[in-house]
Amino acid sequence: MTTIVPQEPLISALETQWKAIDDLVSPLSDAQWTAASPLPGWQIRDIVAHIAGTESMLAGRQPASSIDTSQIAHVKNPIGELNERWIDHYRSRSRDELMTDLRTVTAERSKALRGMTEGQWDAETATPAGPDTYGRFMRVRDFDCWVHEIDIRDALGLGVPENVEPAHWALREIESSMPYVVGKKARAEVGSTVRFDITGLYPFTFFVVTEDRAAVVPAVDGEPDVTLRLDGLDLARSVGGRPSAGDAEVEVTGDTELGAAIIRSLHYLI
Repeated sequence: MTTIVPQEPLISALETQWKAIDDLVSPLSDAQWTAASPLPGWQIRDIVAHIAGTESMLAGRQPASSIDTSQIAHVKNPIGELNERWIDHYRSRSRDELMTDLRTVTAERSKALRGMTEGQWDAETATPAGPDTYGRFMRVRDFDCWVHEIDIRDALGLGVPENVEPAHWALREIESSMPYVVGKKARAEVGSTVRFDITGLYPFTFFVVTEDRAAVVPAVDGEPDVTLRLDGLDLARSVGGRPSAGDAEVEVTGDTELGAAIIRSLHYLI
């Protein structure tokens, strides 16, 4: 099903998120810059390199790297291979060079996105989530950058994100994958109804029902079979399989067996 994402709010959220990353990492000490992140093999600087590299790729650039990714255990797919090539590209460059590139390419991408017509924004393209609109792809970008802000903050003990709009679109992106989690991974029975109450920075509620196939719906008749209540940050950590996900507090009401299966299945990112 085609995903139509409003253009102006999403671009604004992306711009806010890019600035949040810049503001967060610019004052870091050298020790913090090279500290381990929650991601295997990555330091904090590598997260920044990943963000700059991905936007550079979308701007048509290629990394200068000949790294052999076949021996890197956490690389599972071509996207992972490309990520490592961009990180390798920036490991031979200074912190100032990386930050300059981050600012340059995000400004370039902002201008390009704002120059797109509605037809271009809504046109089908390849995305990390499969064929969908370019707007959906940019929602995935917002999600990726927001989750990586959480990674940096968690690694360095720097609190939690404060910007609502990037959180809004990131959590909506997660919402769109919950039918896969509930229906395929947790194997909820046909006819099951699940309520997710998301708390924290961007509180909202959504429902997943499993009929011919699982789907997000605005409401269900009667009480859902199970309700899961958790903070949006913990949901993001869980879908990303972050080490801190095990500390997430999830309140389960109703069918506790189904609830436990869903919690075990939340990690869907590779």
